[in-house]
Amino acid sequence: MNLRSIFDYIPEVTKPEEKKVGFNVKLKWTLIILGAFFVLSNIPLFGLSVNALSRFEYLAIILGTNFGSIISLGIGPIVMASIILQLLTGAGIINIDTTTVEGKKFFQGVQKLLVFFFILFEAIVYVLMQGLQANPGLEWLVIFQLILGGLAIFYMDQVTLNWGFGSGVSLFIGAGVSWRLFTSAFQFIDNQGRNCLLNFGESGVACSGKFLVMIQSIISGHQIEFFSAIGAILATIIIFLMVVWAQSLKVEIPLSFGKIRGYGVKWPLSFFYASVIPVILTAALIANIQLFGGMLENAAAPCLVEGGTCMGVAKFASYFGFLGHFIDGQAVSGFAFWLGSTNVLDLFIRGGFLSKYLLQAVTHMIFFMFFATIFSVFWVKTSGMDSKAQAHKIASSGLQVAGFRQDERVLESILDRYIMPLTVMGGLAIGLLASVTNLLGALVSGTAMLLVIMIMFQFYQNIAQQHATDMNPTMRKFMGG
Repeated sequence: MNLRSIFDYIPEVTKPEEKKVGFNVKLKWTLIILGAFFVLSNIPLFGLSVNALSRFEYLAIILGTNFGSIISLGIGPIVMASIILQLLTGAGIINIDTTTVEGKKFFQGVQKLLVFFFILFEAIVYVLMQGLQANPGLEWLVIFQLILGGLAIFYMDQVTLNWGFGSGVSLFIGAGVSWRLFTSAFQFIDNQGRNCLLNFGESGVACSGKFLVMIQSIISGHQIEFFSAIGAILATIIIFLMVVWAQSLKVEIPLSFGKIRGYGVKWPLSFFYASVIPVILTAALIANIQLFGGMLENAAAPCLVEGGTCMGVAKFASYFGFLGHFIDGQAVSGFAFWLGSTNVLDLFIRGGFLSKYLLQAVTHMIFFMFFATIFSVFWVKTSGMDSKAQAHKIASSGLQVAGFRQDERVLESILDRYIMPLTVMGGLAIGLLASVTNLLGALVSGTAMLLVIMIMFQFYQNIAQQHATDMNPTMRKFMGG
């Protein structure tokens, strides 16, 4: 039995029969999936004893999840499968021609198998490494629930891709970050469940929402807390303005209809041509490395006593000692530390800035820029966004570049001048922007802030484009409807 025959047994979300799904249908399914995501994220795992992953809450934002819930795996399996497959394809280890219909089906089938593998693998790892510690005898029940949640996220992503706006991966990250952004600004309940508004201005209960911290620190006269809060708010505003400006950068190629004289359109190529996907993949890669290292250290800690019953676990963990040491879920040394980031702005305000954090900032930026560029190139080549695929799309719509004859090869050669340079420059720029925002700090992590702005902008573009194609038959033909 070969792989292609296995693909036939994998359940899949039925694609719409019509070429272009209507605006109301897309809106309906997007809202349904969004509501289902929030419901599932609030369903706790039955049989869960200790949620050690709660220390890694900052990683939950990138992975689009809520640790301790039935969807604790989040988009981790989907993203890891995408990363592995793109690296194998880009390196030539796996040769899949994604320009053909059969090649695309094979690519998607292999990706599904990898997603299912990572759902099973991560569910087992989370429980057996005691990231999500189950009550005695209920380990496999917790693993089973995690598998169900992972499958639910996967198929919800498929429904959004086929019937909604954008992708489920972007939707889940956007929803999670938006909620955390709001709570980071206006949260008035502390970790002990106390309401800081009941004794606002007193030193007994400190607010956690930055806007409330700023007001409370003015009343109580705590200057450091005030500057820390105002720094986070200003960083958020600056990041927002920078990303919105960068999103507006684009190259417009004039196109004309060969059969209709005097009528033309401008085909925009965004500076961030590969969109937000490279940042999601890069951030998720760092998140998974830190999460794996932290869970491995957590599982090995009780086994380090001589003569312990689980010395094998400690020996296995020793092979990954290069990942570093973790305190409260944060890497403080090793490979994971140098890949990660620290809020240098807050450290500077509080007087805790050290030279090692400057070196960490440099390594973090280099890593982000390198992998964001790599993933940008792989994504463009494997998702039908390359010059050849776009030239075929333009030509099949009856369009041509103004001043040139209607020939796909001519279109491809012209697009080659723009698409790959934009892919590389956009990957470098978005990697730099994401890493710098991580270092500045904001109401949520810099990467999360960057992601939510770009995702919301992308959803706005998809909605506006859908509205335009619904209203204009010519535009619908151009967009492939």
